[in-house]
Amino acid sequence: MAYVRRPSPNLGDGLVTHIQRSPIDVGRAIEQWENYCEALIRFGWNVVEVPPADEHPDGVFLEDAVVVFGELGVITRPGAPERRGETVGLAEVLSADGLTVEQLSSGHLDGGDVLKVGKVAYVGVGGRTDPEGVAALEAIVASRGWVVRPVPVSKVLHLKSAVTALHDGTVIGFPPVVDDQSRFESFMAVPEEHGGHVVLLDDETVLMSTSAPLTAATLRERGTATECVDISEFERLEGCVTCLSVRVRAD
Repeated sequence: MAYVRRPSPNLGDGLVTHIQRSPIDVGRAIEQWENYCEALIRFGWNVVEVPPADEHPDGVFLEDAVVVFGELGVITRPGAPERRGETVGLAEVLSADGLTVEQLSSGHLDGGDVLKVGKVAYVGVGGRTDPEGVAALEAIVASRGWVVRPVPVSKVLHLKSAVTALHDGTVIGFPPVVDDQSRFESFMAVPEEHGGHVVLLDDETVLMSTSAPLTAATLRERGTATECVDISEFERLEGCVTCLSVRVRAD
């Protein structure tokens, strides 16, 4: 299952932190979002739309509002005050689908700062997520066998704006935006910033942006199939393929 949220008509008013603001074509963004959802469906995902949050321009970046660990959904406490209303109603949606739901009790944490590799959750600290938020997450998931490892993030918005992971657990990223490669057990440099953003679609395919063709070619040479989608309007708001959905997988 993959949860998504339709873009707000006010998408162009979304927050921008590390890049210069540029105009957003909302109509084109909606078309790109629909193509993104269709890619998930083609690879067997049941795509579920959560209720819209049109009053929140960044609401389409659903990953920041909830993190899923197997059958557990953790409702976050977003670091930006403007985004805290994006979590409203999500607990009811997840519970209705049979997930256990926990609410982060303190601190601040964006889901885009949580990279899961095996049973390790790397959590980016320094931007939208603070140490108290990391501790609150650890208090929820440690009893379920998860190891939480804080890592520094200062060059991009979220940890997963810098790195994601391939099927074998190799963490990939564009070195200029990665604070400390040594924090990961296995790291592979890629030649484009957006090449560091992948979603595992199935056992051999990753979803990634069309803006990273050199990385896509490198991954294919490595034996990983790629499905590429254009999400350029969301990239203008520091978005990437991971943050447009919340995927539920059995651990």
